[in-house]
Amino acid sequence: MGTFLNNLFQKFGGGAAFDAPLAPDQPFLVIGDIHGQLDALDATLDRIADDPKHANLPLVFVGDYMDRGPHSAGVLNRLMALQASDPRDITCLRGNHEQLLLNFLDNPPMNAPVWFANGGLATLNSFGIRATKLDMRGDRVLMVRERLKMEMGDEALGFLRSLPNLWQTGNVAVVHAGADPATSITDQEDDVLIWGHADFRTRPRADGVWVVHGHTIVPNVMVRQGRISVDTGAFQTGALPAVAVSTDGVRVVGQGGSQQIWPDRDMHEAS
Repeated sequence: MGTFLNNLFQKFGGGAAFDAPLAPDQPFLVIGDIHGQLDALDATLDRIADDPKHANLPLVFVGDYMDRGPHSAGVLNRLMALQASDPRDITCLRGNHEQLLLNFLDNPPMNAPVWFANGGLATLNSFGIRATKLDMRGDRVLMVRERLKMEMGDEALGFLRSLPNLWQTGNVAVVHAGADPATSITDQEDDVLIWGHADFRTRPRADGVWVVHGHTIVPNVMVRQGRISVDTGAFQTGALPAVAVSTDGVRVVGQGGSQQIWPDRDMHEAS
């Protein structure tokens, strides 16, 4: 099987199949795209708290906290409070939807159409701003921007602008959308980490770095060729798993325990 996969990837320009061991310096938890689903976030945090094996692990959020779902403001406040007061190492990464909001704040006339069309109206509504597509132009969009800045406050704005694009432990990197497989993980362009790369899902990395990511919806947490995909579409499904990553493998934390995802008994998840 290994020789067949290597030949297949070489034939289609992908290089050798990814076969590096999963070797973070420490176990950690990662949570995928939330998109304004505060109830799902709270339920996931409760599951973690109830699991003594995972309750104190570093926790990384992959971004996309807002837009589409109804409670973006609540999610943002919850994450800010968590990061400020929780004794664990809490890292919140920047997703493309945080970037869309920041782009809107920096240049409302140019960036309102794309943000409004991709869930921004739901975020505005969560801050008590009843905007419509009619508010995308002229003085009206500038008024919306100023109202949003006022409702969010300097602390939240500073939080969003300071979000990092990458978190790494050992040979495992966590990003929002993906990474260029031909470039060192520490030399990635910000836009690639936030928006993804054309070769990310088809070409395995040759440097042995595993990449945990959200952004691309999968029906269940998936492990493929050094990629761990954790976005299960919470804004559509309500499913927001907490994923534990360690040298023992990848597990999904659930009620009363956790479920091993990778490696499985026949190692199909690795292929």
